[in-house]
Amino acid sequence: MNIWNKKPITSDEVNSISARFKIDKLTAAILARRGVTEGKDIEFFLEDNERYMHNPFLFNNMEDVVDRILQAKDEEEKVLIFGDRDVDGITSTTVLYDYLTSIGIDVQAKLPGGTDPYGLNLRAIDDFEKDYGSLIITVDCGISNVKEIAYAAEKGMDVIVLDHHNPPDALPKPAIIIDPKCADSGYPFKDISGCAVAYKVVSALRFALSDLYKNEVALLTVRDEKTAEGAFVIDIMKTVNLVEKSSITEEVMPGTSVSATRLPSYLRGQQIFVWDEKRTKTALSNIFGTGTDFNCYDFRNSVKEFWPSFGNMTLGEMRKKSKIAVYNPEFDTEIKAFFNIFVTYHDTYVSKKFPGNSKSNERDLQLVALAALADIMPLKNENRIFVRRGIDSMNKGHSREGLLELLAIQNMLEKKITSTDLSWNINPVLNATGRLGQPEVGLGIFLTKDADKRREIVNEVIAMNTKRKQFGMDAWEIGNPKAKDSIAKHGGKLCVIMDERINRGVSGTLAAKLVQTYNVPAMAMTVVENTVIGSMRSCRGFDVTTFLDAMDQSPEDGAPLFISHGGHNYAAGFSFDKSRLEHFEKALDKLVPTIRLSGDESETIEIDAELTGNELTPEILNLIDRFEPYGEANRELIFLSKELKIDDFLIMGKESQHLKLTLNTGKSKWPAIFWSGAENIHKEFDKGDCIDVIYTIERNTYNGNTTPQMKIIKAWRSV
Repeated sequence: MNIWNKKPITSDEVNSISARFKIDKLTAAILARRGVTEGKDIEFFLEDNERYMHNPFLFNNMEDVVDRILQAKDEEEKVLIFGDRDVDGITSTTVLYDYLTSIGIDVQAKLPGGTDPYGLNLRAIDDFEKDYGSLIITVDCGISNVKEIAYAAEKGMDVIVLDHHNPPDALPKPAIIIDPKCADSGYPFKDISGCAVAYKVVSALRFALSDLYKNEVALLTVRDEKTAEGAFVIDIMKTVNLVEKSSITEEVMPGTSVSATRLPSYLRGQQIFVWDEKRTKTALSNIFGTGTDFNCYDFRNSVKEFWPSFGNMTLGEMRKKSKIAVYNPEFDTEIKAFFNIFVTYHDTYVSKKFPGNSKSNERDLQLVALAALADIMPLKNENRIFVRRGIDSMNKGHSREGLLELLAIQNMLEKKITSTDLSWNINPVLNATGRLGQPEVGLGIFLTKDADKRREIVNEVIAMNTKRKQFGMDAWEIGNPKAKDSIAKHGGKLCVIMDERINRGVSGTLAAKLVQTYNVPAMAMTVVENTVIGSMRSCRGFDVTTFLDAMDQSPEDGAPLFISHGGHNYAAGFSFDKSRLEHFEKALDKLVPTIRLSGDESETIEIDAELTGNELTPEILNLIDRFEPYGEANRELIFLSKELKIDDFLIMGKESQHLKLTLNTGKSKWPAIFWSGAENIHKEFDKGDCIDVIYTIERNTYNGNTTPQMKIIKAWRSV
């Protein structure tokens, strides 16, 4: 097997992408090699503006959620936010809690602690009833809480479910549900975090303060060009909350009566916005005669307030300037150009009218960024904008309270923060609170107003993370020796580890490490008060939630196996009564043979680009930054360079296992780190040799100075 592969692409592909999107050919080649060739995908690599995020009102139930929350405010109801114990749950709870308290709602937040099961529980409902509560909002959970939500309804409480996990066949009711994975959600992108769902709700609530909320507006244009038969073409689009709801196109011959068209019924009771009222009314008079009058508002006058230069442009000229149309050809029409400027104007108008929204939005996106990385959301589509905007805010020194203290204690304030930094140094620390059954401590980092108290909490969390690491090491010492036997028992398709000594908080960590080590799906379980609590992680295309659903229905006695279960395709949790362990094992015996795993190509390294010595300059960091954030579905850029001369080397590490090289590219000298690569020196290559290297590029910050360096994956003497 070849250790590396550089996918072949044609110069035509590269030139087309480069010309169409006005980017350099190296960037275009990398996009093509990664299969990112459609404008609707490329835009999320090239654009950072929030305008490219999806409108929250694309969720079909968003108006219902907004109205119910505003009703709670008006009627001074008590509201409970119930979240989850991980980073996504903590950040989701924070984002929603911050906003609801800011508008004066009496709100309390609760996360499952100790031995509480995942999701909303009956005890929390009973406690909230005693406090005369009337509205529960679940965040990052709830979609599987059918029994609990029905119980809350019996108590006279309303429930809003804000979740992003895979929905069960029977959805909880009565509840207002926002979950992008529900088939009828209406949302165009399914893979956002729970915190992103909460952020979308908060964004919708902020928009509800504007005059445009729930108001229907019809945009009307008469095209400049006529049809071949001489007919005028009238386009009309109805919008609500800056979302296109419907549209019609009428081809009308001059002299036609307006009553003979669909216009009267379609426009009845509508606010009609046009671009250049005088020109539009003249065109309509030419079509229908001077006796027909349309009551229109010239939207161009409003746009002039913010962008005076647009005032003299036609829609045809505006259409040519549309960046969105470059990525999405369906927007390359006059009516879509009108809609685009309509949305952009109102985004700007709302930000001007409510200046505090911008800062609050920036704070929220920092948490959305953490959640996307912690919950391993695919870094494509709007997730890329969430994470880029959040990290950019941190790097500008605008970190919100709580996060600032976390970054400080991890010595991250003096360097350029990346998605990798957050994934390795912040999220595990924050996750430790939930893994040790005290997620309220993690929540306190963000909700505590006193800076000294926040620092105390952060120090406490650092200590908890140290303890969590030890639990993880202990779990590995317990689970790993059993792994190979378990995999063999299950036909090489599954690893199942169960031991009461495993701390419940690290079962997911253990399962993930087993997957990483053995490349098969894995279950890790422990027992807490006669309840088996487990985590399942997957790989190679295997959907764990579907598997757990099948297990739940498999017992011969007809009773469901699990107390609760659910999650994502590649990561899920479950629990069942210890007395049903035999049923669990029988379900495994029955279903493991049905597991189908895709082939493993992990040993082949996919090269994004081959760089010459002339291309290896510090400016290459701009390319690295452009493809940030890195993570799920967007791995780090991997390069190949040939015939780089070793000018010097240094063996490092307590056990002298690492290697630092100085490589001469012909134009400059590059430092290169080769972890666990010391064994290669004097054997595979030596000082003075020319080598071929496969590597990534990273920043090395030392004493306040930042320089680029290679991180070598493979290296061998040049032929």
